[in-house]
Amino acid sequence: MSPRERVLAAIDHHEPDRVPIDIGGGSSTSISIEAYEELKRHLGVAGTTNTLSKIFRVAALDEHVMRRLGSDCRPLRSKSPLHWTPPPSAPGSLVDLWGVTWKQQPFGARGYYWEIARNPLADAGFADLDRYPWPDPLDPGFTSGLRAEAESLFRNTGYAIEASSGFYSFWELACNLRGFSRLLMDLVESPTFVDALMAKLLEINILGTERFLREAGPYIQIYRAADDLATQRGLLMSLGIYRTRLRPYYRTYFDFVRSHTGARILYHSCGNITNLIDELADIGVDAINPVQVSAMPDTAVLKSRFGSRVTF
Repeated sequence: MSPRERVLAAIDHHEPDRVPIDIGGGSSTSISIEAYEELKRHLGVAGTTNTLSKIFRVAALDEHVMRRLGSDCRPLRSKSPLHWTPPPSAPGSLVDLWGVTWKQQPFGARGYYWEIARNPLADAGFADLDRYPWPDPLDPGFTSGLRAEAESLFRNTGYAIEASSGFYSFWELACNLRGFSRLLMDLVESPTFVDALMAKLLEINILGTERFLREAGPYIQIYRAADDLATQRGLLMSLGIYRTRLRPYYRTYFDFVRSHTGARILYHSCGNITNLIDELADIGVDAINPVQVSAMPDTAVLKSRFGSRVTF
């Protein structure tokens, strides 16, 4: 099988010639920058390390490395906006596209990670959602050259194309904007505000995704979305609250994605999402990343319970 055939066979519950490998196909399946630079030194690969995600600090793997590691997937990402540049910020900090302020925190001997330092909607009310300077999902920079890149990957390689529009998050993005603790309290104390915030994110995400899929939809095999919805022990909220407050927006979004591409939907969530897997399959998720064995250790049980519905 070609890599593309192998990946699609596995996602569609057919027997591939071997287990397909996705390493570097997206920011959920790549390598942290420091680890990747060590790997490059080991393999004798020179050159600058590029990133798939500046905030999460994961590397864009070189083609030579992806071939050495046997990756069956290749990434396709939205580009940088044309009409937005990061506003000035203090050394060791940055403000992202959504207005969230991040600050570097040291980690280990040489590394660091980005931690949220300011949630811009922490004290917002309903009226503030209309006044907030939201990103423009129709900025032409996001899709500049995208169709040509997607078509070239499709026609000139046999790899599965794993695409990310950059406009796909709901819960995690809302946490970044509102604050983690505050949003959890909002689910109970101010559910109508949560609805209003999710509706705004849905509007923006659909606009950005529609532009992306208009260019890349015919060529991609996997569409990636992500939100961390669980801890090591279980969901961040009750299943009832998920079904009422979050599921309608995910369902509308995934229905929209499916109406614009034949790509399979890959969904990322850290933690123990066992109680959410059937829910995700119901709204159109085809594959789940990761199988976090520190939180969901019995992979045989996952396979027996859910293997006919989703690919892990």
